[in-house]
Amino acid sequence: MILVVDSGSFKSDWMFAPNGSEPLRYRTQGINPFFTQEKEIVKIIQSFKEIVPYINDITEIYFFGSGCTSPDRREIVSNAVSHIFKNAFVSVDTDLIGSAYATCGARPGFISTMGTGSNISFFDGENVLPSKFGTGFILGDLGSGAWFGKKLVTDYLYGRMPSEINLAFGATYDVNKENIMKHVYQEPNPNAFLASFAPFLAEHTDHSYVSELLDNGFEEFVKTNVFSYADYQEHECHFVGSIAYFYNKQLRNVCKKHNIRIGKIIQQPIEDLYAFILEKEAQRSDYINDI
Repeated sequence: MILVVDSGSFKSDWMFAPNGSEPLRYRTQGINPFFTQEKEIVKIIQSFKEIVPYINDITEIYFFGSGCTSPDRREIVSNAVSHIFKNAFVSVDTDLIGSAYATCGARPGFISTMGTGSNISFFDGENVLPSKFGTGFILGDLGSGAWFGKKLVTDYLYGRMPSEINLAFGATYDVNKENIMKHVYQEPNPNAFLASFAPFLAEHTDHSYVSELLDNGFEEFVKTNVFSYADYQEHECHFVGSIAYFYNKQLRNVCKKHNIRIGKIIQQPIEDLYAFILEKEAQRSDYINDI
């Protein structure tokens, strides 16, 4: 049995098909080895009760996650997963590889992640080429949920919001300086905490403050990330993540202005990714049988 996992800092999507039945899809807490240590990852998996009956039946696990950008970070995830799934071969790679498989398939193209964090890389049809981006919510993550959340929180605390938006934001969230400082500087997953404010934008997209904020975020992403590739107009640019998906109208307008060819815009890659992995494994099996 094959298990495919697509994980961000905020949530992880798990998909597998037990005993040839229809695929099952579940969601757990996010797993990012930059913020989540091996023991905590083990606890997250152990609390995933729905997977328990199938632990011994799973023989292949393909984990694609944010933060899995170096061998030592991938090892943290691999060790934790292997601790639970003792009969399984475990492959760990970046969420960008997973997004590339889900969007590009086997064709070249750009993959932009715009969820809790943001990133961009070029997929040449086989490999995701090294990217200088993906520097996290403090140094980067332009146009991400964390970026928009940080803008909302700071504008609220500094009194820079229009009065009607200020009132709506204060009525929606329990926001004060002490609470924000504690979550951002003392508690785990501050990027996910900041990104939790991004849904507020969806309720006020017609307001000029929100419209301008969305435009600025996507402009920042495009000019810093997409424009860094001289050939950005020669290939489709795919977008993955809740920010790109829910605010696709504003994103499309910014991309159209800069002649960026948009490919897929999907909220979550798990279903397309799962289908790609199964097809790839089927092709590999057919090849082995033909030898």
